[in-house]
Amino acid sequence: MNRIKIPAVLLLLAALLVGCGDSGDSGGAGNTAGLEKPKIKVAMLSLVTNSPYYIAVQQKLFEAEGLSVETQVVQSSPQAYPALKNGALDIVFANDASMLLGHDKGDLPINLIAEGTTLTPKFMAVLVMPGSPIKSIKDLAGHTVTVHVLNNIQAITLNALAQANGLDPAQIKYRQVVLPQMAATMQKGDVDAIHVNEPFLTDAEVKLGARMVVDGGAAPVTDLPMDGYFALDGWAKKNPKTAAAFERALSKAQAIAAGDRGKVEEILPTYIRNVDPAVAKKLTMPGFPTSNSPERVQRLIDLMKQQGKLTNRIDATTIVFQP
Repeated sequence: MNRIKIPAVLLLLAALLVGCGDSGDSGGAGNTAGLEKPKIKVAMLSLVTNSPYYIAVQQKLFEAEGLSVETQVVQSSPQAYPALKNGALDIVFANDASMLLGHDKGDLPINLIAEGTTLTPKFMAVLVMPGSPIKSIKDLAGHTVTVHVLNNIQAITLNALAQANGLDPAQIKYRQVVLPQMAATMQKGDVDAIHVNEPFLTDAEVKLGARMVVDGGAAPVTDLPMDGYFALDGWAKKNPKTAAAFERALSKAQAIAAGDRGKVEEILPTYIRNVDPAVAKKLTMPGFPTSNSPERVQRLIDLMKQQGKLTNRIDATTIVFQP
């Protein structure tokens, strides 16, 4: 029988082509098997609360699940909503309240792929300058207080705290100022107080001598869910395996953050500008849940409904992703 002789160079080329495959940024084609969308784009804020995401990137936890993630940094999550709607972004890290408002109105049908953080005592607080006459939450009546986004978790929790302490929340004047600019805005006298979270809270205390007048994480809002990683509901239904892979990677990173604050302190300077290591060691950590809980999210939904923020009582089981 005559045998066909294949030149050695062609055999070498074939081997190289097989070896290369379609690995993308995820560490090998085998890792991406079964994922509907192995490459995704994620909009992120520069906050302590999303430190597990950056831990997951650093420790290649997404790659281990076959995912390649491209990070797009935004100042506030609403900036990312148009791109999420048109498919230019897959997932956005955002505060739960803002996303629930959009879902309630029908503008932004959402699926919470992975929970972010829960509110702990003194993780958020209302601060004033050292010489301010404001001493307690009741003194906020008629005064201007900053929030990162209007009607978000900061306003909702402060309203609940005000009501619990005998102050009509309508007497608080809210002004939207992004977190990194809050302290400077207060220092200039443009606002009376700031409702700020970490690391900006501790930074303002250390550098300005700012004084805490309200613990934003006190009862009755302790352990409320604050934020998470959201996709459009249609995206989650179309890409369930990709969503599950993202959730698994985040869950591992959340456990790392919850178990070792040193890992959070270490990662912060890699994505938040001008973080003082001394401040990082003093800041209060939020809670880092390691699994999704519709019951936890329902608690926030019910509070928002009670405050008249939501028209409908959303069933959390319909929007919280369950792998």
